[in-house]
Amino acid sequence: MRLALITGGTGGIGLATAKRFAADGMTVAITDLDLAAAQAAAAALPGEGHMGLAMDVSDENAVVTGFEAVESTRGPIAVLFTCAGTVGNGANGMQASLADTSLEVWEHIFAINSRGTFLCLREYARRRAVTPVEHGRVITVSSSGAQLGGYQAKAGYCASKGAVLSLTKAAARELGPAGITVNAIAPGPIDTPMMQASRGPNPPVGTQYNALSLVPLGRVGATLEVAAAVAFLASIEGGFVTGSTIDVNGGLRMQ
Repeated sequence: MRLALITGGTGGIGLATAKRFAADGMTVAITDLDLAAAQAAAAALPGEGHMGLAMDVSDENAVVTGFEAVESTRGPIAVLFTCAGTVGNGANGMQASLADTSLEVWEHIFAINSRGTFLCLREYARRRAVTPVEHGRVITVSSSGAQLGGYQAKAGYCASKGAVLSLTKAAARELGPAGITVNAIAPGPIDTPMMQASRGPNPPVGTQYNALSLVPLGRVGATLEVAAAVAFLASIEGGFVTGSTIDVNGGLRMQ
């Protein structure tokens, strides 16, 4: 049975993917800043052997300790899904414009979205160099905002998610000889707490997304639709796809 580690796995896309992985027969380790929430989410998954643990992905020691806690009790991680992220709202509940973004907020966004992805990917790579696995998979989370400059997301978020795209490609080249694929998903407007947070405390009335008119399908996406894309990239059958970005955006961006 394959073991998957999901960071930020207690809500939105992370939780939907945890449920999909468990339904597909994987053992799932869910991490979150909130230990109780991670444990509750893991306990509710179908099947046995799942676990929840606290992890701050921006903290190097916490990442190393978290991986060790999983692998010392469950075995080597085959699938890593780096889903922990933040929009980076300021004290007023809004994303700041570029001119108004403080260095503190900018670095906080990058610490979670970019550094967190790097630390988890690096720890996975180090451990797989020592203990190889069959069908190793890494799936990172970028955003259509990184590709388009953002219609709702602001500069800090878009830039941090752009860094994830570049890291994903570099890691795919480095880990390919070990048989490990590394791919990204780039969600557009998805019905998650993070998307709601990106709209601020007083969002426009009548739509869940500020640029819904630009989405050809005319709606926001569901978390299970993103989870389906992640499940393909994590699958054994998806083993010849690497360094790619799967857009799950309702046609907001086409290529």
